[in-house]
Amino acid sequence: MFWVLLLLLAWATAGTACTRLCLAAVRAAAVEADPVRAHDLTLYEAAFLSGGPRRVADLTLVSMARQRRLLLAHTGWATVVDPRGRDDIERSVIGAIGPEGQSPLAPVRATAAATDAVRGVADRLVSAGLAVPDGARAGVAAGVRQVRLAVVAVVALGATALLTPAQSDMPRHLVALWFGLPLALTLSCLAIARIEVHPYSRWASPAGQRLLGALTRRARGNDRTDLTSVAVHGIRAIGDPDLRAAFAHGEQQHWRA
Repeated sequence: MFWVLLLLLAWATAGTACTRLCLAAVRAAAVEADPVRAHDLTLYEAAFLSGGPRRVADLTLVSMARQRRLLLAHTGWATVVDPRGRDDIERSVIGAIGPEGQSPLAPVRATAAATDAVRGVADRLVSAGLAVPDGARAGVAAGVRQVRLAVVAVVALGATALLTPAQSDMPRHLVALWFGLPLALTLSCLAIARIEVHPYSRWASPAGQRLLGALTRRARGNDRTDLTSVAVHGIRAIGDPDLRAAFAHGEQQHWRA
């Protein structure tokens, strides 16, 4: 009855993985447990909900470059023109460039994204129910990965049981059917997770996504449209070819490093 031991192992693997994913999904859904108060998103907040800390740093760099307070050269270097930041995030970007006032763009983006000022934006959004907490976001992703691995494990255990020389009168098609049950459980769990957890982006909760949509609609036709596009869509939405070249060159430097 060696196949029975393999079946028990398949059930244990499938059950553990599915339970972990369900618990993680419940914790993520708790973001929506409390009603979200009326909230007008700033561009920094929109950037975080759309692309996380890195997007906030990119938006700040683009905004300061547009105001000629920061020079982003097409060679991928950032140079401070006006050392007086107008808010904590701008001061964080200036600090990330360093005391010499000039630095390659790639490390500036990474350093600025990890500052306390950007983390403060994240904390406010989580408190307002607009962003998914780090733990919930990581838990769902890890849970999905574990269920996917469980699918592979169940298939492998079933194949091993079928390839093992018969040790009982149980027909092989019935053995396969028994292993089909934990396989069906894991596949169903993945399908349900895709439907139930899909409304959550990597950063924004469903409420945050609704506010992002409203911000984009309000921004059409006014002078903030371009920066709003950068906040929501990232550096690919930059209209200025020189700025695009600066970020593209900075990415190339990052990968070569």
